[in-house]
Parts: sequence; structure tokens; C-alpha cells
Amino acid sequence: MKCSALLFDLDGTLVDSLLDLRSGLNQMLSEMGRRELSPEEVRLMIGDGSRALVGRALSATGSPTDAEDASYQRFMQIYQAGLSHLTRLYPGVEETLRTLRDEGARLAICTNKPQAATVALLQQLGIAGYFDAILCGDVVPFRKPDPRHLLLALEQLRAAPKESAMIGDNENDYAAARGAGLPVILMRYGYLRVPPETLTPQMWLDRFSDLPQALGSLTPRD
Repeated sequence: MKCSALLFDLDGTLVDSLLDLRSGLNQMLSEMGRRELSPEEVRLMIGDGSRALVGRALSATGSPTDAEDASYQRFMQIYQAGLSHLTRLYPGVEETLRTLRDEGARLAICTNKPQAATVALLQQLGIAGYFDAILCGDVVPFRKPDPRHLLLALEQLRAAPKESAMIGDNENDYAAARGAGLPVILMRYGYLRVPPETLTPQMWLDRFSDLPQALGSLTPRD
């Protein structure tokens, strides 16, 4: 199947951001006199945007606070000061994005992460230029798993679902793609929070570099 438009999740799909997210959360929590979170705890909190991430961190480490908005603002201040200290592209990401662009595909980011952090991170990691559209959780009216997040991206790319695909790593990406009528390919190495057997994407991939071949093997019925 020839896909003229490809939509990508960010965290857990293109970048491994777990350690920088954890570092930012733990500094915020330390300033509040709360315990640190483990990497596995943070992994299960990622996927619904930064406000949800902070809310889950606060719930996991103590009683709810009336200052959740202030905690969110402090987390973002810390996190944006060190977006790429420990965050890295997964192996093969830049080379594969280049290949897909060279083959004529238009690419977009669909993430629940805030826009400013997303754009800055893409720039710092050297891949911002591969994307024709970047749609983030704080600048769109609908966020994954709502399929309208993806449909808005396709509108910006001037592409139809039948000629497009979603590439992600977790249940939000899967649900959004299914609702939008897009085939979906999921990466096993990401931040999945549900048992993998509960999802039936067109394919699971262990390596990002396998994506061009996987896309080529999709059929219109997928």
C-alpha cells in the first residue's frame, strides 16, 4: 500500500523521553517534600499529556493538592530547561524519516505533549524539518484517543484516511487510528499501558527501521 501521509506519535514512538520526564517530575516532587517516582511508575503515566502526567505523579505520591496548576507550571519550567539531556531518538528514526520523505510521503506529528516542548525537542534532536504538520495536545480541540486529532492532521496534509497510516506505541494511538479509519502500526518498545494482546494493529514492530517495508506490505483493506 502506498501511503502518501503518515502520522506519528512522539514519546515512545520516535523518542525515548522517559528519563527526562522522570527527572522533571522528581525535581518537582522533591521541592514539594514528596518521594521520587521509579522509571516504571513514570512509564505507566505517559501518554495523555503533561497535565495528566503531573496529576498522576501527585496522586501517586500523596494526597491531592489544590495547587495542581502551579505544580504543572513548575514541572514544565523544569522539563523545558532540559528537554534533551537524556532523551534520545530511537535507533533508525532519523534515517527512516528521511527515507519516507524521499519516497514522497508527507509526515505529521500527533501528540498529546504541549506544542512548545514538542517543537523545541524536535529541533534539538534535529528532526523538526521532516514534518509538514505538528499537532499537539494544547493547541488542538481534540486529543488522542479522539480520532478527530488525527483527522485534523490529515486535513492539514490534504490527505484521506485511505491513503494514510498512523504509527504509534500505545492504546491511545490505536484507538484514535481505529476511530479515524486509518491502519495503525505500533512499536513494541514504547509506553504501552495495556496488555498487548488486547490490541490488534495491522502490525507490531520491534525496530523503527522496519517501517518502510511494513508500510509497503499493507493492503487497502487494512
